[in-house]
Amino acid sequence: MFGPRPHRMRRFRRSLEDVSAHPLHDRAALDATLNPAPTAAPLNAADDLRFIRDTMERSAAFTAVSGLGYMVMGATALAAAWLAARQFSPSAWLRVWLAEGLVAIAIGLLFCTWKANRRGLPLFSGPARQVALGLAPPIVAGAFLTFLLFRAGLQPALPATWLLLYGAGIMTGGAFSVAIVPVMGLCFIVLGGLTVLAPATWGNWFLAAGFGGLHLVFGFLIARRHGG
Repeated sequence: MFGPRPHRMRRFRRSLEDVSAHPLHDRAALDATLNPAPTAAPLNAADDLRFIRDTMERSAAFTAVSGLGYMVMGATALAAAWLAARQFSPSAWLRVWLAEGLVAIAIGLLFCTWKANRRGLPLFSGPARQVALGLAPPIVAGAFLTFLLFRAGLQPALPATWLLLYGAGIMTGGAFSVAIVPVMGLCFIVLGGLTVLAPATWGNWFLAAGFGGLHLVFGFLIARRHGG
């Protein structure tokens, strides 16, 4: 009854010798079993996460702000400053800058629409409404103050008022846009403060520096960093 056991032991030793004779093959098979080759799923998951992150960033910030639009606005503002400086009456000077304001609004809306359509961005999304709500109150207040100050004969106060209120609107509305927009608003506020301290005769050139120069500089930066 104990006879078959030596045969079984010999067969077991022989199987161990066969395994030890091919250690690399068995180790490779073991590694393949324990560590299967990676599939495309992790790559697809990374792409999905990247898409979700980009979508969330777009939905949380208004990215359709157009740097090219700011640059065009800056160019028209420089032309307006040159033309306003050649007017001989305060009312004519004011008409030039009011016309420039209407042109700038049209340019801003046109280029924002163009960029949104080109990049497939929502133009009337939640962030866009927040930008509009942050920008509109200072602009509307500036319109009423313009009428009030001009009627009171305080035309020299208009450049500082426009720069300060526009800078405040850009800062509050730009909080829902790309990070560089509030910085531009801060620069307008600083320039408006300098206009308050400077001689009144420099007001037209401070407007040129703000609505012309700052729009050109920051428009270039926005177009370069955020595509258009």
